[in-house]
Amino acid sequence: MMNMSPLDPQNTRREFLQQLAAATTATMSMSAPRLFADEKFVQPKPTADACILLWMGGGMAAPETFDPKRYQPFEKGALVKNILSTFPAIPTAVDGVKICQGLERIAKVMDRATLIRSAVQPDLGNILHSRHQYHWHTGYVPPQTVAAPHLGAWMSRVLGPRNAVMPAFINVGQRLEGVGEQEELKAFTTAGFFGNEFGPMNLPYPEDAAQSVRPPKGMEPGRFANRQKLFRALVDKNPHREFMSDHQQESLLRSMENAHRLISSKERTAFDLALEPKESFDKYNTGRFGQGCLLARRLVENGARFVEVTTEYVPFLHWDTHASGHDTVAGMHKQMDAPIAQLVLDLEARGLLDRTLVIIASEFSRDAMIEGIPGSNARDQATAPSETLQEAKHYGLHRHWTGGTSVVMFGGGMKRGFVYGATADERPLVAVKNPVSVADLHATIFTAMGISPKTAFDVERRPFYATEDGKGRAVREVFARG
Repeated sequence: MMNMSPLDPQNTRREFLQQLAAATTATMSMSAPRLFADEKFVQPKPTADACILLWMGGGMAAPETFDPKRYQPFEKGALVKNILSTFPAIPTAVDGVKICQGLERIAKVMDRATLIRSAVQPDLGNILHSRHQYHWHTGYVPPQTVAAPHLGAWMSRVLGPRNAVMPAFINVGQRLEGVGEQEELKAFTTAGFFGNEFGPMNLPYPEDAAQSVRPPKGMEPGRFANRQKLFRALVDKNPHREFMSDHQQESLLRSMENAHRLISSKERTAFDLALEPKESFDKYNTGRFGQGCLLARRLVENGARFVEVTTEYVPFLHWDTHASGHDTVAGMHKQMDAPIAQLVLDLEARGLLDRTLVIIASEFSRDAMIEGIPGSNARDQATAPSETLQEAKHYGLHRHWTGGTSVVMFGGGMKRGFVYGATADERPLVAVKNPVSVADLHATIFTAMGISPKTAFDVERRPFYATEDGKGRAVREVFARG
């Protein structure tokens, strides 16, 4: 599928949203996509049955997490150009491999991980977060002529559910309303042209997940079933029905039937964190993200195919460190360190890690840049070598950086205690060894799950591939076998 023209840097957010809306409208009128008949490919033998994506929404800085560089503590008057990492490096369970202070528990399980230090993204210009998050989750640079499916939707459509009553694709921790850029988030948190039944079950608050799979209080099963029938009739009489293809309407109805089946099943208990023993719950409970990791473990144990858990993207919060970078990242370390390590250990103890691919990723990294210094308009440290630190709030990594990003993969057939690729030790911190594009990273993930990167569906009489134009190539070096 060919891209539409990329956004000019001067294009407005409104224009971007209009283009996304046009793609969604076009998608709603499409018939059911089918495997592209002219494309010949062989689905690979999977090394994983389930995938958990731990999404560091907002731009996780690699030099502050999994790719530490020269450490420079805060010192008033220190030259900005000398600051690369604001956390010292600490040893891990892998000899010679270090990550940043604050991730001590993850450091202890790095012998179960493949660490890719050379992931790269293209510079997509204006509206970086919106466009990069869309690109990373779908594999396609927006806007497209149709709504591109999320990575999890591909797994849901091609592989189907592991358990017939469990949603194949579940999205945990991200609110889609009231967080800024809500329409942009909705644009990629979707099954796109595949249809609603392959889209995500959204659970923004893990602690409330159990409520999402309970019938309304006091409603008997028969009455609930009658409501389902009435809903089907309402959908058929939808005033916008003329804009929906039969495929899209039928897919919406099937998604509701799937929800009804889940609510009536014993597997719904997987969503109830109150059933987790307190000792186990406390090991994860660093907040919403930690509880999300626990929920992901419970869901995968009960047959979920793909679960995304996010620290949540909200502009200028969490990993979107445009102010007080060092202190903000220290807080993010506390959110992620214990629950990620515990998730790996629990999956391993249950015999699930070998067949569950756990991924830590973000839309891009960050490089050191001082923002908000009075009188400074410099956008690159190379143009302002004399700038010095004066306040602690300017100490940290701020600039969006696509030249070198870290991705961590546990289990799922990946090598253990392995590092792939490298970035330069001095600025610019670009990937200097074995760069991995988004297409190749997706190809690696798809291959692990048993989906050929060349898998294509017939969309508007053209092939739409799992990786852009079917050109993604799996990084075979990171697989434990072959």
